[in-house]
Amino acid sequence: MAKNGDSRITLRAIEVFVAVIEAGSIATGARRLAASPSTVSQQISNLETALGARLFDRAARPLTLTPAGFAFQRRALRILDEASRAKTELAELELTSLPRLRLAVIEDFDSDVTPELLIRLAGLLPSCNLICHAGHSHENVAALEARREDLVVATEIDSAPDWIEQHPLMREPFVLVTSKGLLRDRGEPREQLLAAPMVRYTATQIIGQQIEAHLRRLRFAPPQRFEFDSNASVMAMVAKSEAWAIMTPLGYLSAPRFHSAVEIRPLPFKGFTRSLSLYARRGVLGALPARAAGLLRDLIAEHAIARLATVAPWLGDGVRLLDDASDIEADGP
Repeated sequence: MAKNGDSRITLRAIEVFVAVIEAGSIATGARRLAASPSTVSQQISNLETALGARLFDRAARPLTLTPAGFAFQRRALRILDEASRAKTELAELELTSLPRLRLAVIEDFDSDVTPELLIRLAGLLPSCNLICHAGHSHENVAALEARREDLVVATEIDSAPDWIEQHPLMREPFVLVTSKGLLRDRGEPREQLLAAPMVRYTATQIIGQQIEAHLRRLRFAPPQRFEFDSNASVMAMVAKSEAWAIMTPLGYLSAPRFHSAVEIRPLPFKGFTRSLSLYARRGVLGALPARAAGLLRDLIAEHAIARLATVAPWLGDGVRLLDDASDIEADGP
């Protein structure tokens, strides 16, 4: 084939070339690339013109590489690897000059995990002003949508909109927390709970809504008495009165000053769970949300899961880290 001095080798043409090899045909490669077969075929032809060599034997079925095609395949893969590394390096360079990062977390992380997270983020972003707030899940997501926050930690969102980027963190079961000695060894636990006041989360909070929905499914209706909007307040009320609450292991850990006055137990009825994720606006912060989620998982393992193995060993692997979106399942009974 004659060389054409005006022809250029483009990164897109190399991506198309590799995609056709992996797919085994131009038609299948076009579907993977969301392009038309004619567009893909033209890209291949342009690449062959620029290289001055045939890359595919189009007469063969299935589509077969020529010797020149085999030789160029190795080069093409190296070029794409280098391009990917260059994009990553440039994204990291851009993040190091990020002037400000606003982060909102749930109160469960506020005392131990959040300070460590900020220290580690400060190492990644040396010139960045880090601003952190603690809020309820619904408040954090609303702040992200309104662009008042850049990264937020919240309970898993049902049917998350397309503009949200989600990085799963952990799943934990709900547990029973009671004042010391509230439940006697003899007697039906549900009846004993109905005879004592339940301390609830406010209905505006996602955790409060999850708990009430589960109680309705069980047809278990403790009387309304006390409602609070923080883990510390719920734990304080349970500790200072003969009362009980449904909360999460993280919520229990977040109020250690009340541990000596309360007991943490498995639920005496069918259980349910919640999942936590880190959220960002899709594509805005490059690789940073994934990096932050990885840091958070490490800190959760260090500060939460390790402590729970001591204070509530019966939880076993009920509290666990989530690695990616495929790890999320519907929370429920």
